[in-house]
Amino acid sequence: MIKTLRPYLLLLIVALPLLVLDQWTKLLVDSRFRLHESVPLIDNFLTLTYVRNKGAAFGILSDSAIRIPFFITVSCIALIGILWYLRKVEFSQKLQHWAMALIFAGALGNLIDRIRIGEVIDFIDAHWYQYHWPAFNVADSAITIGVGLLLINLWRDESRRRKDKK
Repeated sequence: MIKTLRPYLLLLIVALPLLVLDQWTKLLVDSRFRLHESVPLIDNFLTLTYVRNKGAAFGILSDSAIRIPFFITVSCIALIGILWYLRKVEFSQKLQHWAMALIFAGALGNLIDRIRIGEVIDFIDAHWYQYHWPAFNVADSAITIGVGLLLINLWRDESRRRKDKK
């Protein structure tokens, strides 16, 4: 019984603090900044800028009439898929479990925003002088790191398979 719960305990241990941090930082920005207000942190590199994203990455589908139900549905499917997938992955595959926990936390954090206010609060503005990356948040960072860990894990698995063939 405990063996089957281990992946979910790790998910909870990783995702819960990230979810709290994500929602706390968004509430902090929402309560202390006016929309589009900016505060430079590192000149020509990092700024706190309060924006709201109605769409997905890079504003995809931001003008669509079905965006809210679509993004809520996709997020719920992703969360359920991660929970299902964790049952299938050996617990020894720690990197994969960490990656899934990060993606889960990020997806849940942005889902809460979409349900609560119909859009996602973003505030981290990384840029090089006038060249800006789209603003993001803690949840987006967790998803990005989780996907990066999955890619590293895939690369390591492929390297092992090639090594075993030789």
